[in-house]
Amino acid sequence: MVRKILVAVICLTAFYMNAQNGTVSPYSFFGIGELRSAGTIDNQMMGGLSMYTDSIHINLRNPAAYGKLRLTTYTVGLSHREVRLSSFTEEENSSVTNLEYLSIGFPLSQKLGVGFGLKPFTSVGYNIIDQSTNGDGETVTNQFNGDGGLNQAYVSLGYQVVPNVHIGATASYNFGELRNQRVQSVEDVQFGTLDRRESKVNGFDFNFGATYTPMIKDKYTLFTSVTVNTQANLTSENSQRIGSFSLSSLQEIEVIEVDLDAQNLRNTELKLPTTTTLGLGFGEDKKWFLGAEYSFQQLSSFTNDFTTVENVRYQDANRITLGGFFIPDYSSFSGYLKRVTYRAGVRMQNTGLIVNDKEIKDFGITFGFGLPLGGNFSNLNLGFELGRKGTTTADLIQESYLKVNLGLSLNDLWFRKRQID
Repeated sequence: MVRKILVAVICLTAFYMNAQNGTVSPYSFFGIGELRSAGTIDNQMMGGLSMYTDSIHINLRNPAAYGKLRLTTYTVGLSHREVRLSSFTEEENSSVTNLEYLSIGFPLSQKLGVGFGLKPFTSVGYNIIDQSTNGDGETVTNQFNGDGGLNQAYVSLGYQVVPNVHIGATASYNFGELRNQRVQSVEDVQFGTLDRRESKVNGFDFNFGATYTPMIKDKYTLFTSVTVNTQANLTSENSQRIGSFSLSSLQEIEVIEVDLDAQNLRNTELKLPTTTTLGLGFGEDKKWFLGAEYSFQQLSSFTNDFTTVENVRYQDANRITLGGFFIPDYSSFSGYLKRVTYRAGVRMQNTGLIVNDKEIKDFGITFGFGLPLGGNFSNLNLGFELGRKGTTTADLIQESYLKVNLGLSLNDLWFRKRQID
């Protein structure tokens, strides 16, 4: 019965991920969209740390963690984001709700674990209006809008090589569509023009991870980790339609298919450079943990020949993350709040995107709670993130956002019927 329900949920999740609009960010116009949070809610609430691993939680960013799993675990995450978009003169509010991931992990032996699932990779969702005056003094309006994004179906393996040393690998298949449109109209002119572009993208990438977690003085644990998300080689099947339409009725008058084969743009390649993450942490088992990570990516080599944009370029990206958790008393029977996991973190990111000669940065503060469910190892994770991305200078947009996250992690004990002898 559980398996049938699981198959149904996976099918519905795949459909919903393909249909959902995952962002309202104007910066999702560039590249292949806005990169989504890759970790589970419990990891996200520690600033996005990927280095912490244990025996009951799935870690989506470090496949070495699957080698530690001792229970079958089902996890799902949801998020709701309230966003304020600000220019130098105007403000606008928006919101978006998303499914973050659906994942399953289970041990195959005392040393080997496996996991698989679905999660969004990037999201496109923007609506931008730009007005200027031409040489005849007429107002020219350009409206840019887009939607779509890429999803990932993945499978992971983790293995304990020797005590305290784990390695792992994840193979991900990326798929989805990116849709962008520009509509231009001129004051007192009856017809406008449109440029509509679509890209069907797919391809693989691989993520390799390793952790070394020796005990110190039989009480504390040193956490070290490295993950290497190799270059994603994606192929993009492109189409473009241009034409005119009536401003009064919005009916398309003459729209033609552009011969992209003649321009050698029908099928293009998108290469997302390798991302490397190094982590170091320290903690006491089932009590507290504090860690830091540094990620870097040679994004300066990225290009998208089909959607080249003026005044936009890329440079190498990097991110610094600090985070941790605290549990007052893991085994307390007298107080529920003593068994709650309290998490917090901070994230500082240079996205590598340069628009109008301004570097786009992203900063976030996170905190949340891991709430135990019943008397087993299942838990409900509630988290919050306050962040700011972009700038209002150089005619750009600044995003200020509040993100509320909800994650559910259930282990196989949850589904076992209690028996009375």
